[in-house]
Formats: sequence, C-alpha cells, structure tokens
Amino acid sequence: MNIDAVVQKAVTSVPECVAAGFVDLSSGMVLSIKTVDSHPQEVFELLAAATADLFQGPNVQSIENVFRKARGLPENSDHHYFQEIIVNSDNLIHVFLRSKRQMQVACFVCRKGANLGMVLTRARMALPEIEAAL
Repeated sequence: MNIDAVVQKAVTSVPECVAAGFVDLSSGMVLSIKTVDSHPQEVFELLAAATADLFQGPNVQSIENVFRKARGLPENSDHHYFQEIIVNSDNLIHVFLRSKRQMQVACFVCRKGANLGMVLTRARMALPEIEAAL
C-alpha cells in the first residue's frame, strides 16, 4: 500500500479522527495528509513547521542535550527523548508520534469527545504500517 492509502486507513481506524498526516522532520515536508473535512491550505503548510518545532525546537534540543549529558551520552546522539506529544485544543485532540526511524512524525487529529486511551492505542497501532509504506 502507498503512504496516502495507509494514512487514509489510519483516519478510519483511530476513533473520532478527522485528520492524519505524516511529516518528515529532516526535509520539513508533509509526506501525506488525509482529512474528512476541507481545511485551508495554510494549515497543511504549517503542519510540518509546527511539528518540527514540537520535536526539534531549540528548547526541546536543549532539554534533550541536558538529558544526554546527565546520562553520559554523546550530544550528537540520534536518540530523542520526546517520542509522543498530546495537545488538547478547544475542540480537538492532537496526537504526535515519533517514528522508530526518529525523523518522521505521525500526526492524528481527533474530536475532543474521543476516548484518549483508545486514540493513543489505535494511533500507536497505525504507526508501524505508516512507516512501512515509505
């Protein structure tokens, strides 16, 4: 299956999911995005930049460097401590999951009424198939 089909499948499998995307942090590109509603193009264009800020912003990098130093790891290690981020907005739950390759992030947007535990479980189950589609 191609990446778009797998991301579309994830939208239907994650509870109350209204959008899902896959972002490459190294290139700053949205590799795939699927939604159930229409959204302004600006939202899609900002998704990659906002995701990169969440996982690789200067303060996040500083925190990760402090953890590496405290654990005796080299600062240039490819390991990242921030693996999952959940953002609750007024009406939505936004879930960001770092891939095993560490340089891609799957993003899921669900209605606020969704069961967060189920959203996380299904999103985590969808991630390996999304990764494999690359």
